[in-house]
Amino acid sequence: MSKSLNLFAGAALGLGATFVAAYNFADRNVAKMPENPDMMAALPTPVAPTASLAPAGGLIAAANASTPGVGQNFGLGREAMAEEIAAWDVDVQPDGTGLPDGSGNAYDGESIFEDNCAVCHGSFAEGVDNWPKLAGGDGTLADEDPLKTVGSYWPHLSTVWDYVNRSMPFGAAQTLTADEVYAITAYILYSNDLIDDDFELSKDTWNEVVLPNAGGFILDDRAETEYTIWRTEPCMENCKDSVEITMRATVLDVTPDEEGGEMAMAEDHAAAPAAEAAPAETVQVAAAETPAAEETPAAAPAMAALDADLVAKGEKVFKKCKACHQIGDGAKDRTGPQLNGIMGRAIGGVEGFKYSKTMGSMGGTWDEENMAAFLANPKKYVKGTKMSFAGLKKEADLAAVTEYLKSYSQ
Repeated sequence: MSKSLNLFAGAALGLGATFVAAYNFADRNVAKMPENPDMMAALPTPVAPTASLAPAGGLIAAANASTPGVGQNFGLGREAMAEEIAAWDVDVQPDGTGLPDGSGNAYDGESIFEDNCAVCHGSFAEGVDNWPKLAGGDGTLADEDPLKTVGSYWPHLSTVWDYVNRSMPFGAAQTLTADEVYAITAYILYSNDLIDDDFELSKDTWNEVVLPNAGGFILDDRAETEYTIWRTEPCMENCKDSVEITMRATVLDVTPDEEGGEMAMAEDHAAAPAAEAAPAETVQVAAAETPAAEETPAAAPAMAALDADLVAKGEKVFKKCKACHQIGDGAKDRTGPQLNGIMGRAIGGVEGFKYSKTMGSMGGTWDEENMAAFLANPKKYVKGTKMSFAGLKKEADLAAVTEYLKSYSQ
């Protein structure tokens, strides 16, 4: 027992000596922290700006005046010159206030737009991939998926001019001259059928252009008129006296029947293909039982005249036209007229579509000769046409598109 006490006593003395040595070493080699300095002491005397660099009412004076507890600057910076403020002040108001001198038209703007904007927005302002579409969409705002463009949605032309002037082209903002911005803005308007290609856009003619949706925006007064109605304590249970199914998800077949539950759903889903197949079989039997003498041969020669391979090639070439024209079931007028039944139709003959003056009064019909000449060089064949497409250069493409258009004209 005595040996154990002697061992513990020696260990304790050793640890004590080690702690004393460590404390003395640290106390001698750790520097003491100085007292905190007075952070606001002895500020330098403000430097008075020279008269040439400090016109009255500058930005620094305004900033100091608006800062609580600050009555003067601290010798930092200088007041902005009037020329600098003017250079930063580039905004344009809806009535044209702020517009610089200059002018431009869509005819000149086409090439400028092609060089600076088409890589993202397409040659006809139709948009490339996910880049914004700037043209089209007229009459679509009430649709489930509206197309919001300058021509269909934007209320003020000043937004177009200001954005192009301030932020475009992408990666080279503010490199365009005022004349180039006017011309690009005019081309966007022309692509939306809002001006003729020779309309000279400038601050003098600015208010002659009114965008279609100028009256489509209203002041947001919901805070006064609606918030008190629906910003109340929400109902969390027993909110209705009864719950009834009023609609059924016919596409997904997920709404259960009142009787039968999931089993009835599965049976209906399995029976649907058979129900749809029955009419087809009836038609085939009826066709087989119809005497050959009663068949109607009139449509067969017209369809046989089409070259199926050429129609398929024409469909691919027609992709160049889809930005402005629709064809097929449900086709509607867009930037250009719908093309169903165009072969044999009167030139400028789509009722309700706003053609150029030249196209509207040209006369004649669209036959293969006229169509080929027009598609090869639209601006040369119809002077003043709104169609900005440069034309198809290959004879094979002309023949293919013509054949494709014929397939929707029979």
